[in-house]
This record gives sequence, C-alpha cells and structure tokens, in this order.
Amino acid sequence: MNFRGQGMGNCTSLFDLHGAFGAKIVDFGGWDMPLHYGSQIEEHHAVRQKAGMFDVSHMTALDVKGSQARDYLRYLLANDVDRLTFDGKALYSGMLNNDGGVIDDLIVYRMPWGYRVVVNCATREKDLAWMKRQASDFDVTFEEQSDVAMIAVQGPEARQLTAGVLSSGAFSIDKARLVDDLNVFEGHECEGWLIARTGYTGEDGLEITLPANEAKALWSALAEAGVRPCGLGCRDTLRLEAGMNLYGQDMDDNVIPFSANMGWCVAWESADRHFIGRTALENIRAQGGWDRLVGLVLEERGVLRHGQKVVIDVDGEYGEGVITSGTFSPTLGHAIAMARVPAGTGDRARVEMRGKLVDVRVVKPCFVRHGKKVFE
Repeated sequence: MNFRGQGMGNCTSLFDLHGAFGAKIVDFGGWDMPLHYGSQIEEHHAVRQKAGMFDVSHMTALDVKGSQARDYLRYLLANDVDRLTFDGKALYSGMLNNDGGVIDDLIVYRMPWGYRVVVNCATREKDLAWMKRQASDFDVTFEEQSDVAMIAVQGPEARQLTAGVLSSGAFSIDKARLVDDLNVFEGHECEGWLIARTGYTGEDGLEITLPANEAKALWSALAEAGVRPCGLGCRDTLRLEAGMNLYGQDMDDNVIPFSANMGWCVAWESADRHFIGRTALENIRAQGGWDRLVGLVLEERGVLRHGQKVVIDVDGEYGEGVITSGTFSPTLGHAIAMARVPAGTGDRARVEMRGKLVDVRVVKPCFVRHGKKVFE
C-alpha cells in the first residue's frame, strides 16, 4: 500500500527497507525514492554482470475491464492489443493525442479478466483523466491497484536467482508452477502475483507485481540470495545505454512516435482500426521529413548532457538539434546520448560544450544490450 511519510512525499511499501539498506532518498515525481545505496556505479555493474533489483512501486497499475475493454484499448493506443496472444503477455505502446503527440508510453498486459495498464508516476493524473475521457462511448471500468508493489529484478542471473527464492517455500503462491513459467512464458499471474519478462535496462529479467504486504519479504529474500538493491541513478544510466526513452525528455505531448523511435509500436496492419492520432500520423507519414532520435557517442573526455545543442550538416546546410538524454556510460567508459536532430543527419555531428563545438559520432540509439556494446 502506498502511504505518505511525515514531512515527506509519497512512499512505497518498501520505503522502510530502503532506509535499512542505506539508501539515499530523493524526490521523484512526488515520491520519496532511492537514488542509490552507496555506489551508483557498482549498482549499474551489478545489473550488467549479475542481478539487481529496483522498487518501481511508484508506477501506476490500472486494471481495465468490461465487455468493450479490448475495443476501447484498440482505440486508445497506437499499438494493437490484439497482438497479445495469451494471458500475461505484455505490449509496449504510446498513448497519443489527436495530433499524434505522445501523452505517455506504457505497458499493457493481457489478463484473464481484461487488461492491466502500467503508466508513469509523473504522468498519472493527466493519463487517467485522458483515459477516462476517451471511455465515454465504451462499456469499460477502471480499477487503480493501490495495494500492490512492483519489483524489477534485472540482469543475466535475474531469472535464476528469482526462481531459487520462489522455490524456497517462503511464499504462499503456487511456487512450482510460477517458477516453471519463468522459463517458458513471457508472463504469468498467480494468487495476486504477476511476473512478466519486461524491464527497463536492456538485460534479461522480470518485473514482479505482488500484494504490497508481501513485498518486504520478497525484497529481503532476493537480497539474501545475492540480488543487489539498486536506485534510480543506475536505472537511468542502464536505460540510456539500452536506448530506452524517458518520458518528458526523449518524448512528450509535442513529439510524434516517428521522432522518438517509437514507430515500430504503431500498428497499421488493421486498416479499419481507428486509433487516436492515426489520421495525423498518416498525414505526417505521407509528407515525410520528420526529426529523428539518434544516438551520439563521445569517446574523448567530456560528458554529454540533456539540453546541449547539436550542430549538424545536412546537404551542405547547417541544422540544429538537441540532446534529450545524456550520461557517462559505466559499461563503455565514455559519454553517450540520445538527440533529436533533423532528417538527413549523417554519421557525424558536433555538440556545444562550454562554448566549444566538440565532434561526436552519430549511431543508432542503442549502445549496450546484454552487457555488450552493440554499435560499430
């Protein structure tokens, strides 16, 4: 259950444990969340090399039910929930406005009783208001799940270590069935637990939704098994290495999916499916020439940061872009960034740093997957 600490922001059910594990607490979208537990760099490497866990209970879990839940979500989302072919399967999608701008990016799971939608905490109020406004013509209900916790276990040993914990006999769920499913299916629900093969790090792993009153036991058992507690700091460097967007930086209401590397999750195949923003995107696609979200690599000294100007040469004319997310990559040992730049940008650009223009390489916006460099 989410609660509010005295003189603090919203707290998850794991808040006391974060303090016991030595977390540095910061405000994140109105929530008191761990930034790190001593070393952001060591936590980053733990996820790349073994396994780390994150408290992501600040995310909003919303259950969508009713006889027209499927039709409603096919209208609401740019991706198509008909791609969910079995219960527990997850789908990434943008939720767009009428102009094709990204209101939010989210995950939707098919469930035996309908769908579970997980949205970002910082956009919760506007997301829920938009979703309910679009539901007026559908037989659909919404149930926000405030009594659940969410723990993400990520890394090459994440599934193995989690399976060991769940088979220990410490939890009341159908352990054998759930552990078997970890190696077979993308997701499974059992006795109020949902274990899904999703994540935000570029590593294999799981995101576990469970009753809030069972979260402390799971967190402690995972820590005892060797899964390292990790904070928001390394979650950001991990997701950026993996080329994953952060809402509010890499895309927002004024950015279309094509300019945020989200074109792959716009489902066009059903010509008769009208989703919000489709008409606008079809017009833009016909015209062409939208901005691109690219990766930048700086292998000399310096750090690429959000908001820095990018200068590029397109067909002999100078153009400008902007870094949307930038950081020092602990895995690669140099700076990386994602930047929105004009169409036609080549493989070289310059970034304005402290009044100087520094040369950078332009690559596909994915730098590390499964602990390995993926760009040339």
